[in-house]
Amino acid sequence: MSPELAVPFPPPPRWVRHALEHLRQAEDAGLEPTGLQLLDRPWDPASCSRHVRQQLWPWLDDVAAWLNHTYAWQTTSALPACWPAHPHLVHELAVLACLRVAAADATGPQALEEWHRYALPGFTARMRERLGVGCPPGRHLDWPARSWAVEFDSPQATEARRTLFDGDIGSTRLAAAQASPPRGFRGATS
Repeated sequence: MSPELAVPFPPPPRWVRHALEHLRQAEDAGLEPTGLQLLDRPWDPASCSRHVRQQLWPWLDDVAAWLNHTYAWQTTSALPACWPAHPHLVHELAVLACLRVAAADATGPQALEEWHRYALPGFTARMRERLGVGCPPGRHLDWPARSWAVEFDSPQATEARRTLFDGDIGSTRLAAAQASPPRGFRGATS
């Protein structure tokens, strides 16, 4: 038995497809961007309701497997099995998957060509850059920048940043109050 030459992209499950269709209809209707925030946006998992997420995660896992089997000739292009433990991959994979669905739904080949030319290589390059040598099969490596994030979130570092922000705002207000009006400016007359 020979392998399939062109394995189809995993179709989005019902609620994910439903969310994408609602967004398309809202856009076609000219809904304001603030109204769009009320809808599930599968390319931004944090924006999705629980029932959409329940279908989104297994679908993204299928997409990751499809990408690995279809495009990851080199190990540096393969998504690690622990991809859900890497927040940057979670966010980027969701965008890549939704872009692929939109490209496949297009009436011509241009969108899919752009997905191949820009979206997929960009995703792969960012994944390689962020993972470095990555997680070897069967062994997830902990977040190397964890100590930096702990320091960033510490009360001392947070307070130091707030002090700098407050100082900037205070000095900006003081400078504005001390500034003289531009030459030729005539204030309101009473």
